[in-house]
Amino acid sequence: MQGGQTEAAFSPGVPTPGSDPGHPEIPERSAPGIEPSDEQLMISFSQGSVEAFEELFSRYKQPLYGFFRRRLTDPACAEELTQDVFVAVVQGSSHYQPTALFRTYLYAIGFKILLTHRRKTAFRAIFSASSKEYCEPSQRSSLEEDLTIRDAVKKLDRQDREVLLLREFEQLSYSEIAQLLELPLNTVRSRLFRARTALHDLLRPAAAGSPATDYPKSQVEEQV
Repeated sequence: MQGGQTEAAFSPGVPTPGSDPGHPEIPERSAPGIEPSDEQLMISFSQGSVEAFEELFSRYKQPLYGFFRRRLTDPACAEELTQDVFVAVVQGSSHYQPTALFRTYLYAIGFKILLTHRRKTAFRAIFSASSKEYCEPSQRSSLEEDLTIRDAVKKLDRQDREVLLLREFEQLSYSEIAQLLELPLNTVRSRLFRARTALHDLLRPAAAGSPATDYPKSQVEEQV
C-alpha cells in the first residue's frame, strides 16, 4: 500500500459527496426483496457492518481495477491503487454522507489517488536515468490492433480522453463527469463528441484507399 496516496485521497482537495439536485433522496432502507443501494450499504458499513463493505468491494473491485488499468500500463500497479481506494473508503467511512451517488464519491477518491501516483512518478523520474515511469514498465502486445487502439487513445487530448473513458467505460453520467472533472456540463458534452470523432479518425487505416476497420467497443474497452 502506498500510504501517501491514501492520505491524499482525503485531503481538502477531494470533496466528500456534494449535493446533487438530480439525484433522488436516498431512502433509509430497501424494501423487502430489493438489494440495498450502494449508499445504503455505505451507511451500514459506517455503522459497523463488515458484510456491507464486502458487498461494496464485490460490486466495485473490477470496475475500479478497470478504471486504473485503462490509465496505467502495469496491471500490478493498477491492482495496488485499487486497493488504496478501498483503504481510503474505510478510513473515511465515519465522515460519509449519502448526498450524492456512492460511485461518484468512489471515483473522486480514485482520481485523487491516480493524480498522487502520477506526481510521485514524475518526481522519481527526475532522479532516474530511465525514461520509463516508475511502476509502469512498458509492455508490448503481440497484436497490431491492440497497439493501434492504445496508441490512438493516447493521442487524444488528455481531458478529452478522460471524458471518453469515464463515459464509455466507467459508464458515468454527464453530470457525474462534470462534477469529477470540475467542468461545465456543456463542456463535457462537447469534449465527448470531439474525443469520439478524433478516435474514429485515428482508427482509420493509414493507407489511402484501404477499407475502414471497425473496432468493436468491447475490443477497445479491453485494450484502452
